[in-house]
Amino acid sequence: MPKNNKFTFEISLSVLDHLGRNLYRSFITVLGEAVSNSWDADAKNVWIYIDRDRNSFFIKDDGVGMTADDFQSKFLKIGYSKRKEGQVSSPKGRPYIGRKGIGKLALLSCAEKVSVISKISGGDYVGGVIDNSGLNQAITNDLTPQEYQLGNLNLAVFNPYTEDHDKGTIIYFENIKDGIRNSLEFLQKIIALYFRFSLLDDSFDIFLDNEKITLDHLNELAQDTQFLWNINGLDDPYITEKLTNLKEPQKSIEMAGDVKGFIASVSKPSKLKITTTDERASVDLFVNGRLRERDILRHIPTARIAENYFYGQIHFNNLDDEKDRFATSREGIIANDPRYQEFLENLRRKISEILEDWDKWRLKHKKEGDQESERISKKERASIGLYNAVSGEYDLSEDSENKRKVDGWVNDLSEDAAFNFESYAECFISENLVRRYINEKSISITPIAQTEINEWKTRETTHKQEGNINIDIRKNNDDLSYLDMSYLVKQADTAGVQNTLHNDAKEYRPIRNAVAHTALLTDEAKRKLTSVYENIKARIKILLS
Repeated sequence: MPKNNKFTFEISLSVLDHLGRNLYRSFITVLGEAVSNSWDADAKNVWIYIDRDRNSFFIKDDGVGMTADDFQSKFLKIGYSKRKEGQVSSPKGRPYIGRKGIGKLALLSCAEKVSVISKISGGDYVGGVIDNSGLNQAITNDLTPQEYQLGNLNLAVFNPYTEDHDKGTIIYFENIKDGIRNSLEFLQKIIALYFRFSLLDDSFDIFLDNEKITLDHLNELAQDTQFLWNINGLDDPYITEKLTNLKEPQKSIEMAGDVKGFIASVSKPSKLKITTTDERASVDLFVNGRLRERDILRHIPTARIAENYFYGQIHFNNLDDEKDRFATSREGIIANDPRYQEFLENLRRKISEILEDWDKWRLKHKKEGDQESERISKKERASIGLYNAVSGEYDLSEDSENKRKVDGWVNDLSEDAAFNFESYAECFISENLVRRYINEKSISITPIAQTEINEWKTRETTHKQEGNINIDIRKNNDDLSYLDMSYLVKQADTAGVQNTLHNDAKEYRPIRNAVAHTALLTDEAKRKLTSVYENIKARIKILLS
C-alpha cells in the first residue's frame, strides 16, 4: 500500500510559479525530462504508455526509486541537485544529466493532474498527486508550502503498471493541456533521434507502448541519406549499421575542441519532415547524450539552400562542467557563453567546408547543387545542370544489364559536356549579336561572304531534299545565319588590323567547329578556345557600345 504522507513543496509557491511552470513548450520536452530522470536513477528500462482516448500517458522506470524522505527532501525540493552535493555520476557510472534541480517543473507543465509513485527495492510506494487547478488556487491565495499539501494517491490508477515492479518510479499525466497530437510513428522517430543515450548504452532501453525504440525506427531517414561527414571519428551504430548506402563514401573531418558528431544530407528537404507533423530532423547539439539545442545551424545561418538538406548530431560534453550554461527553459544554451560561442565559430568554419563538398557531390550525382556557391562559375553551373537534365533522359531501368556501363559513359562525358555546353552558348550569343550589329548598321555583305552563303544554301537544299524536308529550317531566312564568326567579323569590324576580331576569329573557327560537331576537346584546345573567346567577347562589347 502507498504511504500517503502529507507531502509539500519545499519552496515558496509563488517562487515555484515564477520559476516557470509554463516554460516547457513541448510534449517532447516533458518526455525528455522524465527519461533523463530515469537515466540519472540508474534505470535499465523506461516504459511510456500513451492513452490518446483519455488524453493521458504513463512513464515508468526501474531505477533505484525513492523513499518517503527522498520524495519530500529531493523530488519536491525545487532546486535540489546531486551535482550541488559534488556528485557528477550515478553509482553505475552514468554522467548525471540533471543539473539545476528545477527540471521536474516540466512534469507539471503539460497536464492538469500529475500523480507520482515511487519505491525502493523491498519498500512500499510513496508519492502524491499534484493537481494543477488546486496549485493555481493556492498560488492565487498566496498559501505557504505547508498549507498546500499534495493529494493522496489511489494506487488502483496505476494498475497494471505496478505488477512485477520491484523498484522505480511511475508518473501518470492526466488531461494533457495541449492534447497528444503526435502519432506513435512520430514519437518513435523523435525518441530514437533525441534520446541518443538509449541507443548508445546497451544498459538503457526505452519502450513506447511496449515496443522497444531502436535504430530501426530511423530506417526511412537512413535510406534517404546521400552524404555523410563524420566529425572527429564519432563511433555511432546509426552510422555503422544504417548509413550503408551512401552516394559517396563518408568524409572524415576534424574540428577543434573536444567535439564529436556527424552531419548528413538527404536527397530532398521533404525527407527530413516527419510524416503527419510539422517536425523535421535537424542538426542538433547534445551534451552527455541529452539534447540541449535543436537546429544548431540556426545560430550560424548561411542562407545557403544546402542547410535545408542537413541533419545530424554534434556531441560537446565539455559544455557540461562547473559552469551552468543551460537556459532555465531547458530548451537551449545561454547564447553569450564564451565556450559556446567558440564552438559555434568552429562549427561555422566546418559548415563552409561541408557546403562545398555538398555542392560538388550533388552535381556529380546529377542533382541541383548550391546556386550561391562560388566554387564554379555561373556559366559552368548552368552547363552542368543542363547536361544533367539531358543525360537523365538516358537513364536505364535498374534491371537493365547495361545500366552500369551506360551510367559510366554518361559520367565520363560530364566534364567535357559542361565545357562544350558553355562554349556553344558563348558561340551562339556572340555570333548572333554580331549578326544583329551588322543588320543594325546596314552593313553590306561582301562578295566573298555571299559566295560562302550560297555554298551553304546549296548544301542545305540538297540535304533537305535527301531528308524529304519541306519546312523552313532557319528563322527569317537571314543570310547571315550561314556565316560563322570568321566571316562575320570581316563584315562587322573594319577598325584596323591591330584591334580587330580577324586574327582571333581565325583561331576560333576550327575549335568552334569542333564544338559544333559535338567533338571532345583536348585540354590545350579548351584553354585556347577560352582565351580567344575572351578577346572576341571584349571586342564585341566595344562594337556594341
